[in-house]
Amino acid sequence: QIARTCETPRPWKLQFPGPSSFGIDPAGNVKIRFETFRLPRSRLTIPGVLVIPLTARQDARGWLIELFRSDTLPPDFMPEMGYVSYTHPGVSRGPHEHREQSDGFAFVDGSYELHLWENRPGFAEAAEVLRVGEDNPVFVIVPPGVVHGYRNVGDRDAFVFNVPDKLYAGRGRSEPVDEIRHESDADSRFQL
Repeated sequence: QIARTCETPRPWKLQFPGPSSFGIDPAGNVKIRFETFRLPRSRLTIPGVLVIPLTARQDARGWLIELFRSDTLPPDFMPEMGYVSYTHPGVSRGPHEHREQSDGFAFVDGSYELHLWENRPGFAEAAEVLRVGEDNPVFVIVPPGVVHGYRNVGDRDAFVFNVPDKLYAGRGRSEPVDEIRHESDADSRFQL
C-alpha cells in the first residue's frame, strides 16, 4: 500500500483572483484562468482531491472562518446540501466512496486524521493521510471514486461540516443512496 502522511504548512495558501475559471485536470494540475499551477506533490497526491487552507479571522467577539465561496470552487462542484457531524474521540466515520457525489469537508474543530485512497479505474493506486482540524483548518473536496474516512484523534468531541454536491438519497429522499461502504470488510485495503 502506498501511503504518505502530510500536514498542510500554515504559510501555504491558494489565492484566487476575482471570478475564477478554476478546475483540476486528471494529472492533478490546478487550472486557474487558463494558467496551470502545480501544487507540491505532498499537498495533492490524488488527482481531483483539493485541499484549501482556511483562515480564522479573529476579533474581540471570537473568530469567523469562511468555509467556502462559490467564486473559488471548481465549476463542476456546487454544494446541494450541508450538514454537521459531531464525532467522539477515537471514533471513525467511513471509509466509503461515492459513484457520482463529491464531498466538500470543512475541518475547523478538534483534531482529525483524514484518510484518502485512489480507487478509480485508470488511476494509479495511492493513499494519503492528512492531519486536519483546529490546528490545520482546511476545506477538502473529495471527488467520486476516491475512498475517504476520518477519525477523531483528539481528546474531545469535535465537529466536521460537509457540503456535498448531491442530495442524500436524491430529491425527496426518493433515490438510492450513492454510497459504497467499506467499514465492514475486514479484508479491504481501506482501513482506518
